[in-house]
Amino acid sequence: MKTDELNQKLKIFSYIVLTLMVALCLRLMVIQLFDNERYQAQAKENRIRLVSIKAPRGEIYANSGETLAANELVYTLNLSLVDNQIDEAVLNRLVEALRDYYPDITRDVIEEKIEGQKYRLFEPITLIRDIPWELVVKLEENRQDLVGVNITVEPLRYYPGGELAGHLLGYIHSINQEEMAQTEGTYSINSLIGKSGIEKQYESILRGKDGARRMEVDASGRPVKELVTLEPEPGNNIYLSIDYKLQQVLDQSMQRTLEELQKSNPKAKVGSAVVLNVRTGEVLAMTSIPALNPDDWKGNISTEKAAYYFPQGEGYDPMNPGAALNRAIQATYAPGSIFKPVTGMAALESGNMNPRDYSVSCGGAYWLAPYIKCTGVHGQRNYYSGMAVSCNTYFQEMGRRAGHERIVHVADQFGLGQKTGIDLPHESKGLLPTAAWKKEINALLIDRKYDRLRQELEERYQQLLNDAATEKERNDLQNRQKNEKALLEAQYQIDYKFDTTWQSFDTYNMSIGQGSNDYTVIQLANYVATIANGGSLMEPYILKRVVSPEGKTIKEVKPTLRHRVDVSPSTIAETKRAMLAVTEPGGTAHFLFYHFPPEIQVGAKTGTAETGRRGDDSKKDFFGTFVAFAPFDNPEIAFAGIVEYGPSGSGSAGLVCRDILEQYFGIKDHLAEPETTDIQTNRPETITMNEPEVPSITDAGNDEEVSEFDEEGHEEMKDDEVTTVP
Repeated sequence: MKTDELNQKLKIFSYIVLTLMVALCLRLMVIQLFDNERYQAQAKENRIRLVSIKAPRGEIYANSGETLAANELVYTLNLSLVDNQIDEAVLNRLVEALRDYYPDITRDVIEEKIEGQKYRLFEPITLIRDIPWELVVKLEENRQDLVGVNITVEPLRYYPGGELAGHLLGYIHSINQEEMAQTEGTYSINSLIGKSGIEKQYESILRGKDGARRMEVDASGRPVKELVTLEPEPGNNIYLSIDYKLQQVLDQSMQRTLEELQKSNPKAKVGSAVVLNVRTGEVLAMTSIPALNPDDWKGNISTEKAAYYFPQGEGYDPMNPGAALNRAIQATYAPGSIFKPVTGMAALESGNMNPRDYSVSCGGAYWLAPYIKCTGVHGQRNYYSGMAVSCNTYFQEMGRRAGHERIVHVADQFGLGQKTGIDLPHESKGLLPTAAWKKEINALLIDRKYDRLRQELEERYQQLLNDAATEKERNDLQNRQKNEKALLEAQYQIDYKFDTTWQSFDTYNMSIGQGSNDYTVIQLANYVATIANGGSLMEPYILKRVVSPEGKTIKEVKPTLRHRVDVSPSTIAETKRAMLAVTEPGGTAHFLFYHFPPEIQVGAKTGTAETGRRGDDSKKDFFGTFVAFAPFDNPEIAFAGIVEYGPSGSGSAGLVCRDILEQYFGIKDHLAEPETTDIQTNRPETITMNEPEVPSITDAGNDEEVSEFDEEGHEEMKDDEVTTVP
C-alpha cells in the first residue's frame, strides 16, 4: 500500500474517532447539565429501598382472656419493579418457581396485581402472604435470577378457634381503592383492613401504625446495610363480652342440630342464635351457620371458597345458602308464635283481657273471617294455658281485643322492627308492619299493576281501531273501549281502597307472628331479654374494654339503657308467668327442660313460621323459632334462635337453647361429655284453611301442639303446623 493512501485512511479514521469523542462529550455534557438530578435520583433509588414494617394488629380476647384473634410472623413474597418496568424474564422465572406451591398464581394474576398498583409502583407489590419455608429457601437459592423479588417477615392475623364465632369476629382482607381514598394516607395499597364483624367495627382501635426501614441494596436487590428504622406501633387489644365456653357450645350445638335435621330435610342448612345478659345487654354468644372461617380471607380466596361464601346463580338456593351473611344480625324472619307475648301484653294493656279468664273457647278455628284454623281443638283457654299450647284462636281474639295500633306500639317498645344498636356493622332493621307502611307499599304495587293494565288496554284497542274497516265499526270499538276503561278504573278504586287499608285479617295474621312481621334474631333476643328484666330495653354490645399493648386499660364499656318500656310491670309479670307455662307439664317446651332443678325454671316460647319462599312446600317447609330466659325468679340470660327448615321451634332451635342453659347453669358440661341429639320431627296433620271472604295480601297461621312421650315417659309437647290464608 502506498504511503499517501495509508495516510489518507488514517486521517479518515482519526476524523471518525474524533467525531465519536465529540458526540460522547456532548452527551456527557447534556447529562451533567440537564439530566443530572433525574439520573442521580434513579441511582439512589436503585441503591436505597424503603421497606414497610407492618404493625402487629391488636389482639382480640374473650371475656375471661381466651384468645380469639392473634398474630403470627409469616414470610411474605413481594415484587419491586425496576424503573417501574416489568422484567419479563424475571416474571417467567417467578411463575415457574411458584408453580408447585401456588398453581393459581399465573402471569395474568401477577400482572393484574401490578395493574392494580400502577399509581403506586414505588411501593413493593405484595404477591403472597404466609408462604412456606420450602418456597423461601427455593427463592433465596435463585436470588441472582429473581431481581426485584423480595421476602419479608411480617405479622399476620390468625384465629386459633378457626370458625369459632367467625361471623362475630369478622375477617381482614386487602384494602381496595375506595377504602384507600377514604383513609387519607393511613394505609398503603398492600394493607389488610377489617371487612366485617369486630375486625371492621373496631378497625381504628386494632390496626396500629406501620413503621419503615431504609435499606441499602446491591444491584441484585440484596440488603447491604440498614440506614434508618422507624419502629411500628402495635394496635390496641380488645376484650369482648363473649363467654368462650358458651360460644363453643352454641356453635357446636347449632351445627350438630342442623346435621341431624338434614337427615329428614336436606334443606336444613341454616341456623342462627344469640345469647344475651338480660341485665346489661352484653352478648354472651352469637352464632350463624353456615360458618365463616376468618382465616379463609387473609390471602387470595380460592374459587371453591368463593362459591361457599357467595353462591352463583339466580334466586336463593336452600341447598347452597352462602356463608358470608351473619344471619344473627343481617337476616330477617317471620317470628311465628314467639311474637305472641307481644299480642298478650297489648291485650293486657288494653284492659280487655283478664289473664285468668277462660273466656276464649278454641273449637279448632277462629270464628271470624278468614277463619284461621288452630292446630287442635283446645277448648277453654286463658292467657297461661293459651300460651302453653300456643293456641292460635286465643291469640287472634286477643289481637282483635287489643287492636292493631296497640300491638304495634308494644312491639315497638320492645325494639322490634328497629336496629338494636349492637356494635357490629351491617345490622338489618327488619319490619314492624303498620297501616301506614301497608298503604305506602301497596299503593305503589297497585298503581304499577293498573298502569300496566291501562297500557295494555290502550294498545289493544289502538290495534283494533287501526284494523277497523268502517266508521260504524270504529265508533263501536271506541264505545267498548270507553266502557272497559270505566270498568277498569272502578276496579282500581275498589282494589286501591281495600289493599291500602289495614284489614281485620291483617291484625289476626300479625297477632300470631305471621303476615309481614320480619325481625332479626338479635332483635328477638333483646325483646325477650326486656321481658325478662322487667322492661329495660338495653343496647346489646360486644366490646367490653380496650387495653394498650402495655396492658393499660384505655376504655371500659358500660351498659346502655335505650329506654324503659311504657308497658306496666304487672303486664310484664303476667307475660313472664305465661311463658313459664310453656316449659311446665302440658307446655310445648316441657320436654326440653323437665330435668332442670326447681330453682332454675325457664320461661320460653316456641314457634313455627312459614318460610315465605317461592317453591317451598307449605305442608312441610317451616322455620323453627325459639326464645327463652332463665332463671324465672331472677333472670340472668336470654336466648333467641331460628333454624331454617326446622320442623318446629322446640325440635330445632329449642334443642340448642337447652344445651346453652345446661352449660350456663352447670347442669351438663357439653365440652366434656359426649353429645347426642334427640331431634323430634313428628308433626300433626296439616290443617287446611277455609277460603277467606275477601282476598288477603298476607300469610297467616302458626304452630304447635302434639303430645308424645319420650323413652323415660315424660310428656312431650311440640309446636306444630303453620297454615296459610290464600
